[in-house]
Amino acid sequence: MSSAYRFCPQCATPLAHISEAEDGGYKERLRCPACAFTHWNNPTPVLAAVIEYQGRILLARNAAWPGKMYALITGFMEEGETPQQGIAREIQEETQLTTEALDLIGVYDFQRMNQVIIAYHAVCHGEVQLSAELVDYRLYAPEAVKCWPAGTGYALADWLRSRGYTPNFIEFAQPQV
Repeated sequence: MSSAYRFCPQCATPLAHISEAEDGGYKERLRCPACAFTHWNNPTPVLAAVIEYQGRILLARNAAWPGKMYALITGFMEEGETPQQGIAREIQEETQLTTEALDLIGVYDFQRMNQVIIAYHAVCHGEVQLSAELVDYRLYAPEAVKCWPAGTGYALADWLRSRGYTPNFIEFAQPQV
């Protein structure tokens, strides 16, 4: 069980892994032995977009990523917005593109990051101007785009299938043991 929480945000007592009865049985969670605070550590919803721009798929490279990986535009919802409003805002913030149509592709499990990805197909227009968060983008013909075997890569693969394409996946090198 991993978490960024080490101390209770209410009373500053060190948190402990404590098993307690919950609906459905006992569950071990980080809890405060002094004030009974529970850190639920529920998955965070993340929004993602397969952006169709000028008849191609736009993939971008984040400034913080090592290597040359390109991926979907993603981001977090803000308080008071719907997932559709959130992904349209993220697209606008990161690329300056305007979203004219949105369709849900699906919802994807991404346990490695404790996230649930809500993925959309977005038809966008305008002139691409990247935010400081992104360093580059590329446009791919749907039949030429490569998917990755994780989170948003599965959303891209499902979108490709829905358009009659067979997705091709990148094969990551296996670490030497």
